[in-house]
Amino acid sequence: MTTHVEREIAGQPACWRQAAAPAPDESAGLPRRGERVAVVGCGTSYFVAQSYARLREEAGHGETDAFAASELPRGRVYDRCLALCRSGTTTEVVDLLGQVSAPSTVITAVAGSPAVAAAGQALVLDFADERSVVQTRFATSTLILLRAHLGDDVLPAIADAEVALRQPLPDGVTGRTQFTFLGAGWTVGLAAEAALKMREAALSWAESYPAMEYRHGPIAVTDERSAVWMLGTAPAGLAAQVTATGGMWIEQDLDPLASLIGAQRLAVALAHARGLNPDAPRHLTRSVILPPAVTGRDL
Repeated sequence: MTTHVEREIAGQPACWRQAAAPAPDESAGLPRRGERVAVVGCGTSYFVAQSYARLREEAGHGETDAFAASELPRGRVYDRCLALCRSGTTTEVVDLLGQVSAPSTVITAVAGSPAVAAAGQALVLDFADERSVVQTRFATSTLILLRAHLGDDVLPAIADAEVALRQPLPDGVTGRTQFTFLGAGWTVGLAAEAALKMREAALSWAESYPAMEYRHGPIAVTDERSAVWMLGTAPAGLAAQVTATGGMWIEQDLDPLASLIGAQRLAVALAHARGLNPDAPRHLTRSVILPPAVTGRDL
């Protein structure tokens, strides 16, 4: 039987088209060019925040910092706080939005949620909401929306997403037991998200690093059990070094966000192979909702 997460992975190209057309303008509460921005989220949303922050700075739109919602530095001044939260109920995000002094915007999948009530403005991507605990299409649709808002032509990425859904997984990758995902620049966040999908859905030993950091220690664990997946363009010589260890090197000629779809599919394939339900990872729920005393803080 097809799981919710499989259907949600397959639906990403359609969601990306809807997220990108038309790209919202500044009246929707997204950061304006020149603003100093803090982008916050938890789990997958934090990794999307990391990718967007790097893309926004590289596009020349202004200084942009990404934080886990619980880690925004006290007293630091920003022109805008952008929060990413699929459910709109995550405790750390709702608490932060209720206390932050800067104008705030939340991108969420659920209208009428506590995060929407706490934020100054909200963008609701209800078409990308999910039934699975494991996030896929909401996170990637959010990043497509933000890339489009920065002026990026996302149509090639959407076309690559269709390819990523059709093409088979790399031959032999499901036989590996240790997985490392690498990124550079804005794709460091994608690498972290790919590794998280492997841990959540398949309970796999998965790590992530900036690609140039891989030689500084992590390569020591690489052997014939390993698969090393590069999201984006690899540093010169790294593929040969990984291959020499016995590890499987994976690098796809796709937009890195489309390549992330391959990692999502791998996580689901491994979950099925191990008799796991990828819709319901152990110890996890759709949203982390904590008692008030756990996260109370003064910003």
